[in-house]
Amino acid sequence: MAKNYDFRNLRVLVVDDSQFMIRVVSNILEALGIGSVFSATSGRDGFEAACRYNPDVVISDWDMDGGEGPELVNLLRNDPKSPDPYVNVIMLTGYAEMRRVIAARDFGITEFLSKPVSAKALHARLVALVERPRPFVRVGRDYFGPDRRRAANESYSGAERRAPEDYADLG
Repeated sequence: MAKNYDFRNLRVLVVDDSQFMIRVVSNILEALGIGSVFSATSGRDGFEAACRYNPDVVISDWDMDGGEGPELVNLLRNDPKSPDPYVNVIMLTGYAEMRRVIAARDFGITEFLSKPVSAKALHARLVALVERPRPFVRVGRDYFGPDRRRAANESYSGAERRAPEDYADLG
């Protein structure tokens, strides 16, 4: 049974170079009760909009003219001017091959959603952000973002075991 959440105070930035997709996603978000929806048409413009509006969630296309989704995520996570390196990022793309999903995970997205988008799927991703928040980790200079491991295996003690200092301080 799906839970109903009050999303009125949520600020969402939609970044896509297609005005049609911006309208579709914005209409879905408004129907889901999102309070504030902003948009941008490139990764670079998306970063400027994020700096201006400080969204709670960024929904970004992968492949755009004038700055791509991976570039946007990198700026959001690592640029000193980023308003919130912990912002939730949903990658919404027509490229749903496993190698793209893994690449998106590895550059720091929070959730992945493939086009064509439905209200049910987008709602499910928003609910996942609420019900299953992921801790953020910093792994050397190579990665900062949501922990890429979905399930914690407490019995694992191998070389790839995360140390407590790998988890980013949320305070």
